[in-house]
Amino acid sequence: MSDDQKQQALAAWYKLLREPEIRMDSEEQYDELLKAADEMERAGLINGVEWRGLVREAGAAFAKAIEGTGGGT
Repeated sequence: MSDDQKQQALAAWYKLLREPEIRMDSEEQYDELLKAADEMERAGLINGVEWRGLVREAGAAFAKAIEGTGGGT
């Protein structure tokens, strides 16, 4: 595992978290974040603890994004 590869992968993951692609809805963003986290773990760039942290962050962002869509706002 290369620290440089890990840093690049994490930077790309956090960029997607902060700035979803154009025309990407919250569910698509969440799915892509999970796929990216899975791929990083599969490639050995992150361990299970790091993977769970990314999944939690993705879930929190997804929950926040959909909070206003069904809440009458």
